[in-house]
Amino acid sequence: MSQRIVLQSIIATGAIVFFAMYERGGCFHHAPSSGLPTVPMQIGNKQFTIEIADTPAKRSVGLMKRDSMPADHGMIFVFPEQDTYSFWMKNTRIPLDIVFIDAGGTIRSIQQMKPYELKSVSPPVAVKYAIELNKGAAAKAEAKVGDKITIPDNAKETKE
Repeated sequence: MSQRIVLQSIIATGAIVFFAMYERGGCFHHAPSSGLPTVPMQIGNKQFTIEIADTPAKRSVGLMKRDSMPADHGMIFVFPEQDTYSFWMKNTRIPLDIVFIDAGGTIRSIQQMKPYELKSVSPPVAVKYAIELNKGAAAKAEAKVGDKITIPDNAKETKE
């Protein structure tokens, strides 16, 4: 076999291995798959794919230890009752918007949170839901305090 054919075989094999590992996440560092169910949600003028954190365990992990999140994704934290829940950014690498929503679906507050910030953020009034989006996504979607959001049925209640 000529050296050229051997070299081409090695390059082809390397490319196959590279793309197989890339597809599987192999040695590349990607955001972990949460395995959480998702729902489509309209926030402002944009459609988002929202992961549902509806148990204490899911809410306690949230978006921790992820390096990124697609621009059109987010996570809804579903609580058992309305209250002024606090959020912090421990082990959270992504700068976020947090949209606080009451049981009636009204946005009550939109705040921004910095990666790893340990100072807690709370809404000014009791809420039942909080949606985390990439920083600036709420403004890009033109979402504002007072807007109504339809919470899909499978994201309305906790699974505690």
